[in-house]
Amino acid sequence: MNKQVEWVAGPEADPDAGLVADEDLPLGDRVSMAYKGTVITGGRGRGIVIATGMQTELGTIATLLGSIEDGKTPLQKRLAGFGKRIALVALAICGIVLVAGLMRGEPPMQMFLVAISLAVAAIPEALPAVVTVSLALGARRMVRSKALVKRLSAVETLGSVTYICADKTGTLTQNRMEVVSIHLNGQILQGTGNLPENKAGNLLLSAMALNNDSVLGEKGEAIGDPTELALLAASEQAGFGKQDLEAKLPRVAEVPFDSSRKRMTTIHRQNGGLVAFLKGAPEAVLSRCTTRLSAGDAGETLQPIQRESLLEQAEAMASSGLRVLAFGFRELPSNVLPAELESVEQEITFLGLVGLADPVRPEARQAVQDCRDAGIVPVMITGDHPSTARAIAEQTGIASPGDRLLTGPELARMSELDFQDQARRVRIYARVKPEQKIQIVKALQKNGEVVAMTGDGVNDAPALKQAEIGVAMGKVGTDVAREAAHLVLLDDNFATIVAAVREGRHIFDNIRKFVRFVMASNSAEILTIFVAPFLGLPIPLLPLHILWTNLVTDGLPGIALAMEPEEKSLMSRPPRPPRESLFTHGQWQHMLWVGILIAGLSIFAQAYAFRSGSPHWQTMVFTVLTLSQMAHVLAVRSERESLIRLGLFSNPQLLGAVFLTFLLQMGCIYLPPMQAILHTHALTAGELILCLSLSGSVWVGVEIEKWMFRRGWIYRNNSGQRAVL
Repeated sequence: MNKQVEWVAGPEADPDAGLVADEDLPLGDRVSMAYKGTVITGGRGRGIVIATGMQTELGTIATLLGSIEDGKTPLQKRLAGFGKRIALVALAICGIVLVAGLMRGEPPMQMFLVAISLAVAAIPEALPAVVTVSLALGARRMVRSKALVKRLSAVETLGSVTYICADKTGTLTQNRMEVVSIHLNGQILQGTGNLPENKAGNLLLSAMALNNDSVLGEKGEAIGDPTELALLAASEQAGFGKQDLEAKLPRVAEVPFDSSRKRMTTIHRQNGGLVAFLKGAPEAVLSRCTTRLSAGDAGETLQPIQRESLLEQAEAMASSGLRVLAFGFRELPSNVLPAELESVEQEITFLGLVGLADPVRPEARQAVQDCRDAGIVPVMITGDHPSTARAIAEQTGIASPGDRLLTGPELARMSELDFQDQARRVRIYARVKPEQKIQIVKALQKNGEVVAMTGDGVNDAPALKQAEIGVAMGKVGTDVAREAAHLVLLDDNFATIVAAVREGRHIFDNIRKFVRFVMASNSAEILTIFVAPFLGLPIPLLPLHILWTNLVTDGLPGIALAMEPEEKSLMSRPPRPPRESLFTHGQWQHMLWVGILIAGLSIFAQAYAFRSGSPHWQTMVFTVLTLSQMAHVLAVRSERESLIRLGLFSNPQLLGAVFLTFLLQMGCIYLPPMQAILHTHALTAGELILCLSLSGSVWVGVEIEKWMFRRGWIYRNNSGQRAVL
């Protein structure tokens, strides 16, 4: 909200801005009604809270939003479409089975029940549950890693991110500023403890304390921007407390900091006159300075060559990774504020340069390296000096000494096409305005990149909305930024973004594994029923057998796959194309040949027992079909690593589900009540060993497939390069 209304005779409202004037206020005072959610773009003020929570206008809107159900995520939509297609194919095959059985003279009712059971078994009804469980578990793990997912669709997209554009302060650094270097009267001093007790030193310390919006909380702790907190701590350490100074020099006006101005001015009353303190970027402050204080406290003209020398000194300080601020002051003999407050920002007397250090987060460099290993390009965007930006980028590994740096003013002068071409090579953006972030996002997207963009301010919201993954800061971010974002970092840490990308890949991997497993299993059941009669064998399974197998194999084992730990190679693969199907890189081939293998083994068991006259042939088919799927689910835990390397106990939930399924199957065979229900018979020791051997061969076959894949013999992509699963 950037409108204001003057006092009028009687309450009136400005419907466009949500403001109201009160006739009880003195003439000239300004008053407004600020509804919850209103954006204040600048200035200062006081207010009285008249409603909170759901009693506010925004609360009323929230109530309405709460009654609207969220739509399905893109992944869920694709899986729903896939399920429909599979259902149509399964129904077609079941129809063929029914017709073929009737033509062979099978009992019509039995064939009808077999066809219906097969249709039920063919549809992966556990798929929605597995997807939901996977996304929910992933979101929970992300929260533990300090990443709050606002919408589950973001989880899917995270696995496709190719560029991460991150702020410097607080994201790559610790946002724990400290004054470490001061340039005063041509001298470089470490901290404020060595400042000389002269006019220049005293004024600089006063400016650091007074040109400062930090305040004291109820418990006496300082609250405010980290940079201003560091300036306040340094001045108080030198004996220049803010409260004492404000009692002598009360603030009467200010020109607030703005990203385009790069400076801030406060005006204070002093001995019947006014004094203004100016703080900001060295180039923004020095361009306003006409004089400086000498070592003897006398004012002297600031020559152009001296100004250039000071800018070079600021550049040198920034090159070491410091954030550099320049300070100046101006005394006004009149105690009347000028009509245009910015007019005081001229004929300034230069005081000094202050260098602040913000240590790089210890985990930032490793997180950046993880990005590079995963084929993700990290980019740093900051409003700081270019030399500071380059120093931090090189410390974290985002950039090398020769990498391209682009400043906000340079970006403003470039055409859209030129910048789109340059964006491929730029790794550091400095002196960038928040509103320029959306230009960066759009340029990268036009180059085919999937972008994650961080932001914390109101002006960052469009860029966060534009990016595939908008990442808002949870500690210092505004409500507007968090509302526009898909992901909120609770610790404002770059490493958390990388952890979220890792989790997004992990979730998609596990969903692929389940689809891989369940479709091979379902195709095996269909093929077993479909092919056996054409080989002169009776219908191998009863309807109850089909339903039982589907129940014990798709349920708990399938959900346990959602808990599969991430693979070691997860972050050494290139990003997944966002529109990539679940069935790329050999998925269809695997599901087809494993389905044929399981069906072939089941039919072999049937033919062997049936030809040998064993009355247990149907129980043997039933057992081989069920246990083969358990062997497959153990092997499919990784699409390239062997089970031996993974470790049998690395997913205890899955191991428990497989063991429980085995016990239930043994109960079906050997417990009389289950025999009566499912029409099974107790197998002999030899028959059971044969069933276990045939089932175990599925695991061996899949392990051989993975061995061949690791050597690049199968599943290559169109370019001839080995596919990445």
